[in-house]
Amino acid sequence: MSFTGKYQLQSQDNFEPFMKAVGLPDELIQKGKDVKSVSEIVQNGKHFKLTITSGSKVMHNEFTLGEECEMETMTGEKVKTVVKMEGDNKLVATFKNIKSVTELNGDTIISTMTLGDIVFKRVSKRI
Repeated sequence: MSFTGKYQLQSQDNFEPFMKAVGLPDELIQKGKDVKSVSEIVQNGKHFKLTITSGSKVMHNEFTLGEECEMETMTGEKVKTVVKMEGDNKLVATFKNIKSVTELNGDTIISTMTLGDIVFKRVSKRI
């Protein structure tokens, strides 16, 4: 199953508590909570390029499944992680005590980030 496409955020749960927990300043949390970000994914075999546009902020990440890579987090910090594929539709990574799961179902991507007991869930649709 190919992840390639553009996806627009439709809904999200626990944005504010999660962003507070990862250390994002309140001012940025308030600015970002209503932004309908667009994620563009280009998959070429095991190689992925991800561009997330949230208002004026653009974040680029690139990785190859199973290989260590450096990723930029929502706070702008660079972290090292390994992204793995579970089944043919789920990308899983762990960094800074956060477990990130991105699952593709048809034209819908469900991203879940878990930090302690806070689960931040985003649902995006292909556009």
